[in-house]
Amino acid sequence: MNRLLIIGHTLPEAKTTAAGVRMMQLIDMFSNAGVDIVFASVADQSEYSETFVGYQVRFESIRLNDASFDTFLRKEIPDMVLYDRFMTEEQFGWRVSEICPDALTLLDTEDLHFLRKARQEAVENGKPVHEANPYSELAKREIASILRCDLTLIISEVEWKLLIEKFHLPEALLYYLPLFAEAPSDQGKLLLPQYDARQHFVTIGNFKHAPNADAVRHLKIRLWPAIKRVLPEAQLYIYGAYATSEIERLHSEEEGFLLQGWAPEAHEVLRQVRVCLAPLRFGAGLKGKVLTAWSVGTPVISTSIGLEGLDNHTYPRFAADTPTEWASEAVRLYQDKSYWHQQQQLGFSLLTQRFEPSLFKVPFLEHVTTLLLTLKEHRNAHFITQVMRHHTLQTYKYLSKYIAEKNRSKQ
Repeated sequence: MNRLLIIGHTLPEAKTTAAGVRMMQLIDMFSNAGVDIVFASVADQSEYSETFVGYQVRFESIRLNDASFDTFLRKEIPDMVLYDRFMTEEQFGWRVSEICPDALTLLDTEDLHFLRKARQEAVENGKPVHEANPYSELAKREIASILRCDLTLIISEVEWKLLIEKFHLPEALLYYLPLFAEAPSDQGKLLLPQYDARQHFVTIGNFKHAPNADAVRHLKIRLWPAIKRVLPEAQLYIYGAYATSEIERLHSEEEGFLLQGWAPEAHEVLRQVRVCLAPLRFGAGLKGKVLTAWSVGTPVISTSIGLEGLDNHTYPRFAADTPTEWASEAVRLYQDKSYWHQQQQLGFSLLTQRFEPSLFKVPFLEHVTTLLLTLKEHRNAHFITQVMRHHTLQTYKYLSKYIAEKNRSKQ
């Protein structure tokens, strides 16, 4: 049985973030394939953290910049190591390379952090996201991490194309593996609340994630007032963990702008309402809230960023800085039963065509198996990974040793 070591920057929170959903999908896929999984993290458990109950996963607490991790690696001897984001690879990759040089190294990007940050900076500087400058220091770090790993999992086709066409990364170092999502069966569709049984609007998302916080502020200031003027009886329910005091102050009973806190079961929240609002002005990767809404038959109003990588431009999208257009679409979706059903069916269709788990699981696991059997040949064919490890990791190695020595001197 192969052993997979997952090194997590945080413990997955599948009920608060799409990143948590993603990690649990990976764990489920490897576990069902009979892989022995160890999840290691420096992070403490939060009230939202997964406990791995029901999964064949062993959790281990590890320390950063500490030689105890070397001892841990020598005990585990993993066949594969998966980093949950590039910062984790920066912190632990050099130790893995030294102690387990024959382990297959996988990097899960979740989304491209440098792309999300570049778009955020563009919006905050009053520029459209297509003018975002991706050639940043963060991009250098993240792409260097990709080049040090044997295989990097890319969640969005847009990001896959960006890395290949703009940054000229070798295709063989990348693997497109999106979030999985399923449309309900025909019987399941009949069990969903129908149009007449639904009312009001919802938006949902973890407020630690900057695009979500920005979207809720934008809803409050510009978009919801325009919708509310046309639909005065409608209410907007806002769900999400980690709301700041600034976000909590946006709550207004009079305006029907209702902060509801964390939703333990996002599916249940989304299946009760008529329309989901996702006015994301920046971001990257895939939006879990959109996929979840589609899976319970709830149409979504979103932006080009919100729908990026999801639909090949077949699903309606609206610029978040056009309140009149948003209000018009909101009213149409809310009041036009035929149009609502049309958008619901389109969501179901996109899930089936593009995100059905059976489309990806077997091919991915077969690819990983092939890499395990031909790792030497793969690394020789892409020698850049060894070059990057040899040079770049020395920086992290001696920085880590310096920090460890500094910490010891304080004790």
